[in-house]
Amino acid sequence: MSTEADPVAQADTTAAAETGILPAEHWAAQAADDSNDRDSSLGDDDNSSSTASLSSTILDYRTINGRTFHSERGDANYWATNDDKQNESLDINHHACTLALDGKLFLAPLKKDIQNVLDIGTGTGIWAIDFADEFPQTIVVGTDLSPIQPSWVPPNLKFEIEDCSQTWTFSEDYFDYVHMRWLVGSLADWEALAQNAFTCLKPGGWFEWYEMSAVIESDDDTVTDKTALSQWGKIFIDGGKKIGRSFTLVQDDTQRKVMEKAGFVDIQYQDVKMPIGSWPADRKNKEMGQFSQVVLEQDPEGYILFMTTTLGWTRPEIMVYIAALRKEVRSGKYHPYYKQRIVWGRKPE
Repeated sequence: MSTEADPVAQADTTAAAETGILPAEHWAAQAADDSNDRDSSLGDDDNSSSTASLSSTILDYRTINGRTFHSERGDANYWATNDDKQNESLDINHHACTLALDGKLFLAPLKKDIQNVLDIGTGTGIWAIDFADEFPQTIVVGTDLSPIQPSWVPPNLKFEIEDCSQTWTFSEDYFDYVHMRWLVGSLADWEALAQNAFTCLKPGGWFEWYEMSAVIESDDDTVTDKTALSQWGKIFIDGGKKIGRSFTLVQDDTQRKVMEKAGFVDIQYQDVKMPIGSWPADRKNKEMGQFSQVVLEQDPEGYILFMTTTLGWTRPEIMVYIAALRKEVRSGKYHPYYKQRIVWGRKPE
């Protein structure tokens, strides 16, 4: 019997020791073994104005492996693609997030007669559209780096191109409510963002911030360090360090800390476990898991392409990892979830 060491095993050990991220060879071997698989049930502008810094390059997108990303302007550096395939995934994710909140769009104690609402990082605009429909007398503004929102929207909603990492162009003491969701890994200065929200809110206005953890875990140890599911979080955390962005806002309690420092009071939060897959026994969690699985399988490349490229992965290596990830999610052997935290606070009157 040969005593020569297994080179793939050696590569796995070396990579894990240095970065915690396993090499492509590991995923190639795992993706090839389909014995347990089964089908699833389903930057450098000096302008201080955030609008001025974007006006000349609205459609100047970056392209990586044929996928488009937000242009690099100011401090904002969003890591997911902004093309149609990714946008479909984001719309499905909106439904999963709404399910997690029992059909609610917000948790802050808003009054029905609020006048002005701001949605930062509106993305496809789907949250803003739903909110504008629910509050037809309220003026809703959604901002983002890219004009990817639909043109047919409620009459009380408008979208604007704005870089939230720059000084906001909105008037002080203007909005009754500022909403923000899933900007993790996008900004370097979260304190400045919370301060901007504080400044533009009316006294008594609410700021609500919905974030997710990049780490996929399990309560029964089915997601181990050797799984592609576990590696997902390591990819984002290590890649984020290379570009000076944090993907551990939930773990570091960043939302509450920066809101408190900005001056918000009555700060409250709610944690949500978002399952991936139809494994939960509870009906609500099962439905959430089915939709979050669709979100992940709809466009895994769009989520990890930027970060894996930052880490030096080739396209074949990325695709091999994605194949292993899909296999795990569909197998039913794993019980993965990721954490989400919603924090809301009030500007003192």
